[in-house]
Amino acid sequence: MHPRAQAFAERAADAYDLDVTVREFPEGTKTAADAADAIGCEVGQIASSLVFSAANGGATGTETLVVAVTSGANRVDEGTLAGELGVPADAVSMADPELIRERIGWAIGGVPPFCHDSDVRTLLDPTLTEYETVWAAAGTPSAVFALTPESLREHADADVVDVTTSTT
Repeated sequence: MHPRAQAFAERAADAYDLDVTVREFPEGTKTAADAADAIGCEVGQIASSLVFSAANGGATGTETLVVAVTSGANRVDEGTLAGELGVPADAVSMADPELIRERIGWAIGGVPPFCHDSDVRTLLDPTLTEYETVWAAAGTPSAVFALTPESLREHADADVVDVTTSTT
């Protein structure tokens, strides 16, 4: 198992007493469609953890980060996300990859929905709650694990909020 996937599995066990079974795909699961094809599930069951930055108007590094765990069938609408966060629409953007690694502890493409290095508000796409099982990144772009939407919501301490628009 990749060391980052192993680290995630260990952190999930230590922090939440959660025994995750990591599945790895050498060809990668970089997109929701790739992940769904590799796993053999619907693209809507892919729980993509996307990290956004809301500029606070202050010095660099003062951005507020938020993780939007979004169904692979949807994309985040940054204007709607800004409204949820109470900031101007132009204040929200995808977070810088280095900032994600520094503050969240994971690299883009492999950000799990929980086990982050710092407290961060997490939003859960209500579309994911329609499935019995969803699949999320387990620390690398080629590693995933399955869980119920309720377990995801609970362990990520996520607010179920629709900040998405459909990709279909």
